[in-house]
Amino acid sequence: MKTVVVWFKTDLRITDNEALLKAVSQNESVIPVYCFDDSDFAVTAYGFKKTGDFRAQFLMESLIDLDTNLRALGSGLLILKGKPEIEIPKVVKHYKAAKVYAKREVAFEEKCTENLVQSELWKLQCEFLTFSTSTLYHAEDLPFSIKNIPDVFTDFRKKTERDSTVRIAYEKPENIKSPEIPELDLPNLRQLGLNEISLDSRAAFGFIGGESQALKRLNYYFFESQSVLTYKDTRNGMTGPDYSSKFSSWLALGCISPRFIYQELKRYESLYTANESTYWLVFELLWRDYFRFMMKKYRNSFFQKNGLKNTDSAVAKIDFQKLQNWIEGKTGVDFIDANMIELRLTGFMSNRGRQNAASYLCNDLALDWRYGAAYFEQQLIDYDVCSNWGNWAYLAGVGNDPRGSRYFNIERQAKDYDKNKVFRNLWLKD
Repeated sequence: MKTVVVWFKTDLRITDNEALLKAVSQNESVIPVYCFDDSDFAVTAYGFKKTGDFRAQFLMESLIDLDTNLRALGSGLLILKGKPEIEIPKVVKHYKAAKVYAKREVAFEEKCTENLVQSELWKLQCEFLTFSTSTLYHAEDLPFSIKNIPDVFTDFRKKTERDSTVRIAYEKPENIKSPEIPELDLPNLRQLGLNEISLDSRAAFGFIGGESQALKRLNYYFFESQSVLTYKDTRNGMTGPDYSSKFSSWLALGCISPRFIYQELKRYESLYTANESTYWLVFELLWRDYFRFMMKKYRNSFFQKNGLKNTDSAVAKIDFQKLQNWIEGKTGVDFIDANMIELRLTGFMSNRGRQNAASYLCNDLALDWRYGAAYFEQQLIDYDVCSNWGNWAYLAGVGNDPRGSRYFNIERQAKDYDKNKVFRNLWLKD
């Protein structure tokens, strides 16, 4: 009997998952696996955990939900822990699997891991098949090759919107044939060197991981509350659950796909109406695509101090006290402090807050932007390697911004976006 492995990573869903669907349709038996990669829970060169408490909690919830959804189709999720290049081949040998199906990676470290796994599988004469499952527009459908993608977002967006189409999302499999998969066996947070979290009562939104929660949020945001109709006007908000879609956390772990969101948005528009706000949600998904394609084009450059710029600059000695004050919300600038406290206590910060916090670290504190990016990597529930490092490089003036460094006048931003100090009063009270 032809058995294959499906290696889940940041594609923790059963709907619009090409790797899963192809594995099921082309083979007799499927083993779904997820590997807790030791390196994902290590401390980075910047002194932060690669995965912090909030992100890990959201991951656990997402894996529980994925296992539940797989079991409803006759399968389940096998949990591995260690190095993927060691653990995945072990499963292949045990089940005599002919192929491994997985999501295709683009970022530097993830690509290195993928290559290590592939080389070990070759030794076992096991085929390794990867699929592009993370973007709205498929890379093969772009009107330019990856190396010729415009370095200015507007040029990319206009040509892509004009000359490309979004593929239809895949349905979920009707059933999955698997050997008996043991009951889900997750490590707890303490085993991963992390702490249990409790939700701060002031949190803008109570994030719960998993595809089921992602679909519930989408249905609420589009069809129940129809909040999407005012998205463009409210997206710079800072308090409350509905000023923005909050899809990013589920997108980051692939609990929902951008194509599925797009498809449901088009259904909403056909049933109700289309306006500038419904378009703006697609606009934001395009930004997400863009950073992923840029990461594919420039590879490791996004993790260098000079980013995409061919300039030499001396690496200044980092002032760790300034960095720590920024992290703890003790800079003395109330708008920055409120945002940093929200991030520290909830794993979330609004888009407006992120831009101001990044500008302040790069311009006012004159610190190496990569320390900010690494702290966000640890802390944000919705951390996505391409969007996080791409956005930070952009704001530091070493990324895709044609205008160079982005300086935000923090005082003016606070007046514009927190006029009555509602947000600051919320997070700065004792």
